[in-house]
Amino acid sequence: MGMAEPILALDGAQLTLAGNAGPVEVLRGITLTVERGQSVGLIGPSGSGKSSLLMLMGGLERPTAGTVRALGHDLGAMDEDALARFRRGSMGVVFQSFHLIPTMTALENVALPLELAGAADAFDRAEAELRAVGLGHRLDHVPAQLSGGEQQRVALARAVVSRPEILLADEPTGNLDAANGAAVMDLLFDLRDRHGATLIMVTHAPELAARCDRVVRLLDGRIAADGVAA
Repeated sequence: MGMAEPILALDGAQLTLAGNAGPVEVLRGITLTVERGQSVGLIGPSGSGKSSLLMLMGGLERPTAGTVRALGHDLGAMDEDALARFRRGSMGVVFQSFHLIPTMTALENVALPLELAGAADAFDRAEAELRAVGLGHRLDHVPAQLSGGEQQRVALARAVVSRPEILLADEPTGNLDAANGAAVMDLLFDLRDRHGATLIMVTHAPELAARCDRVVRLLDGRIAADGVAA
């Protein structure tokens, strides 16, 4: 074949979680491949499994059945330490709630993944990334001193500072007003373009999904539609 292996490949991936009334089938057999550099919007009603699918792709949840492969690695077969190392080196994740460390400055928050990876130039690279998202004047501010839009930009800078090949975003504009949301989306696509990352984004906003190369619609834990953005 000689074909490059897809950057993400799910084969019959299922996720069953323990619920109060017994097991809940969250994902019911997802088969999906994503090519390197592609941007994919995950859409669907609340409870359709979008965020859970993103968690599987990021190795934050393990499939109950089926396989999830990322960059050629079977995520379900890796132990927690190996998964953590893999995520740190290859994945950038941006959540709707920014998950910044409140006692750390913007610069320290962004430098953290690089410090964990043992990079000597962590702070220089963090500063460069914050400048790239327009926050050069906010390096020493802690999250409480920043607006929501600024906090999300810090979270974006932290997600991309280690140059991940896969960027996962879960409703990245969900807590922002329209103007800040648009600015954060422009940044996200700009980062994808600058670093050639593969972008997978959960969103409820049709205009954001439409900016992706491909839109996958989930319904009740299954893929209901998969195609080029309209």
